[in-house]
Amino acid sequence: MTAAEPPGLLMAKDAKRATFLELFFDLVFVFAIARIGTRAFEDLAVAPGHGTGGRAVTDSGKTLLLGLALWAVWQGTAWTTSRYDPYHTSIQAIVIIALVCSMVMGVAIPRAFAQAGLAFAVAYVTAQLSRPVILLAALRAHPYRRLKLRMLITFAVTGALWLTGAFLPTVPRVALWTAALALEYLAMRTGWPLPKLGRSTTSRWDIAGEHLAERYQQLFLVALAETILVAGLEYSERPPDLRRSAAFATAIVTSVLLWRIYVQRAGQILAEAVTKATHPATIGRSASDTHLMMVIGVVATAIGYELVTDHPAGHSHAVWVAMTLGGPALFLAGRARFEYEVFGRVSRSRWIAILVLLASAPLLLHVATLASGVAAAVVLFAVAVADARRARGRPPEAAAPPL
Repeated sequence: MTAAEPPGLLMAKDAKRATFLELFFDLVFVFAIARIGTRAFEDLAVAPGHGTGGRAVTDSGKTLLLGLALWAVWQGTAWTTSRYDPYHTSIQAIVIIALVCSMVMGVAIPRAFAQAGLAFAVAYVTAQLSRPVILLAALRAHPYRRLKLRMLITFAVTGALWLTGAFLPTVPRVALWTAALALEYLAMRTGWPLPKLGRSTTSRWDIAGEHLAERYQQLFLVALAETILVAGLEYSERPPDLRRSAAFATAIVTSVLLWRIYVQRAGQILAEAVTKATHPATIGRSASDTHLMMVIGVVATAIGYELVTDHPAGHSHAVWVAMTLGGPALFLAGRARFEYEVFGRVSRSRWIAILVLLASAPLLLHVATLASGVAAAVVLFAVAVADARRARGRPPEAAAPPL
């Protein structure tokens, strides 16, 4: 340790497990993701015909924008606790602030483009700005401090867009918030570049790989809990009948299959892959994008099965089928990329299943919505069987990350 290095702040390389505070933060995220799902469901199914046209696409785009903002807060917090000691008071303060802000954002989500826009924007900006501010103070003269300064300047600029948009009507609000989020994601992917202050190279960042891998795994479980939550709530709202019971059972089976496909086997050894990688931070950043794809796919699947459970015998609308089949397809695309990150290869079953899901969509437009749910479950079951057959009789495959 150098004299400029703050004692106890930097992450121990052998740190593995998430803290109870981080798990508490994830519980808040269960609520926030549930609010995202509720908003999307209402966008698609509140009124007859509401989920069949351009308005449904526009509303879904706005909901996705809010979801990506939530993801940015979670990801920034997870990376912080994987680079610095999560038991340090400064880092715990960052997590607590993010926790409270995520709760406020979750509460504001249903009316974020109406009267609750300012609450959502203030909570988001507070979560993003407080992180570099606290780290700037805690890092003292450490070289990492320069990165936090660039992050602070970037979030100050985009924060002005978030707060300004909160006072504007819906269309300009969406435009400003989209621009702000795009700038933040671009800055993050390019090392937070600023004139005269330079930029960072992700491959040189120090992280506790096993800790970060566990955080991604926990987030996936949070998203998977959404499928169980919405299916159970929707099924319990009205007296059950045969079709609704079949839809509920299909949703539960699908949740189990999503879990099975995730953990077999890449999901079990992500930590090993990050540890073995030449540049752990690079594969960690790649896994972030991969898990974002899978989480969006799982949440879309949950919304699709909520629609199926609500209208099991009803006529299928295009956007309903897109959720029910597109959600699993996006999950499988993310899972294929995940497999490449861990093993340097992709199983053919992933791409075949995606093609089958996409090809069956036009046919399922002409049958009851329950058929879409059953079709998605059958395709996922085939993928799970293919994974089990490939692993049968062979020693557990070791991680071989290409990055």
